[in-house]
Amino acid sequence: MDHVAAMPLLPEVREAMHPFLNEFFGNPQSLHAWGDAARDALEEARENVAALIGGNAEEVVFTSSGTEANNMAIKGLAKARAEKGKHIVISSIEHFSVMNSVRTLQKEGFDFSVVPVDSNGLVNPDEVIKNIREDTVLVSIMHANGEVGTVEPIAEIARKLPKNGPVFHTDAVASTGNIPVDIKELGVNALSLAGNQFYGPKGGAALWVKRGTRILPLMDGGIQEGGKRPGTEDVPAIVGLGKAAQLARAQLSERMSRFTGLRDMLIKGVVSGVEHSLLTGHPTQRLPGYASFCLKFIEGESILMLLNSQGIAAASGSACTSRALKASHVLLAMGIDHEVAQGSMLFTLGLDNNEEDVAYLLEKLPAVVTRLREMSPVYSKFLKEQKG
Repeated sequence: MDHVAAMPLLPEVREAMHPFLNEFFGNPQSLHAWGDAARDALEEARENVAALIGGNAEEVVFTSSGTEANNMAIKGLAKARAEKGKHIVISSIEHFSVMNSVRTLQKEGFDFSVVPVDSNGLVNPDEVIKNIREDTVLVSIMHANGEVGTVEPIAEIARKLPKNGPVFHTDAVASTGNIPVDIKELGVNALSLAGNQFYGPKGGAALWVKRGTRILPLMDGGIQEGGKRPGTEDVPAIVGLGKAAQLARAQLSERMSRFTGLRDMLIKGVVSGVEHSLLTGHPTQRLPGYASFCLKFIEGESILMLLNSQGIAAASGSACTSRALKASHVLLAMGIDHEVAQGSMLFTLGLDNNEEDVAYLLEKLPAVVTRLREMSPVYSKFLKEQKG
C-alpha cells in the first residue's frame, strides 16, 4: 500500500520496453537505419503521452523524473522572463523540487510569495490572485498533493489569472494517469508528469510546454527534445512511459472506480477503528487511491516498521520526506500541530490491492497503534490529563 513511492511495471509496459534494451539499441538522433526504430518509438511515446493530457505531441519534452520536469519548469520558465520581472507565486504545499527550485532562483535575484492552504490542503484561488504583482512572471500550483491527495482548483485559478499575465505551471505528477487531466480544461502553460505514478518505469517522465511558451533548458548540450532537454534519450524508459500513458488513458475510469471503493473502505475503517485518528486532506476532493491520516501520540516511522513486520508497506509523508525524520511541511501548512504531524501515515492503493488487503490492514493496524501508544510518554501524559 505504498504505490506513491513506486509502482510495479505492468506486463504490457515491460514487454514494450524489452526490445529497446537489446534488439533496437540505436540512438534516435542517428541518421542511419539503426536509429529509425528508436526514433519511431520515441515519437509514438510522445503521441501517447500527449493524448493522455489532451496536448500536442510536439509540446511534450521527455525528462528523467518529475523532479527534473519541475526544475526545468520553474527555472526555465522564470529565467526566460527575467527581463519582465522576477517574482514567482507558489503554494505552501508544493513538492520540494518546486520549493527548492524557487529558493535557488532567490539566490539569483528572484523573489517569491507563498500562498497558504486551508485545513484540507486546498488553495484558495483568490489568495493566488492577491499575491500577483506587476513583476510576477510565473505561478506554480500543484494539481494534486502527493502526501494527502487533495486535488487543487487549477482551472479556477487559471480563469482568474490576468490575461497576458504570468505563465502558469502545475505539478501534475501525482494526478496524471490517476484522474482525468486535460491541459485545455486546466488552462495551464506547462505541466509536469511522471510515468512511475501510473505503472510506467522510473526514469520516464515529461514536461508539457504549451506551444509558444518560451522556456530555457536546464542543461547545455545538444539538440535533443527540440533543444529544450539535451542529452541522449533514455529510449526504453520513454517507450515504457508512452505505453503506460496509453494504458492509463484506456483504463482510467475502471481504475478510478476500483481505487475509490478501496480507499473509502480503508478510510472508514481507520477512522472508526483507530481511536484518536485524523483523516488528512480533503474528505472527497482527493485522489482515488489516497488514504492519509495522522495517528496521534505516536510516530509514523515506528508505525511503518511494525506494519512492515506484518507484511504491509505504507509511507509516512511523501517518498521524498519519509526518511527525513521530521514533520511534513504539507501537514504543518495545513495547520496540524507538529506533534500530531509526526504520526502521519499514507496508504496508496494500486491494481494489485483488493478488499482482502484492506481488511488485513484494518485488522493489524489497531494492534500496532495500541502497542506503540503503550510505550508513548506523550500518550501516558494525555491519559493522566484526561483522568485529572
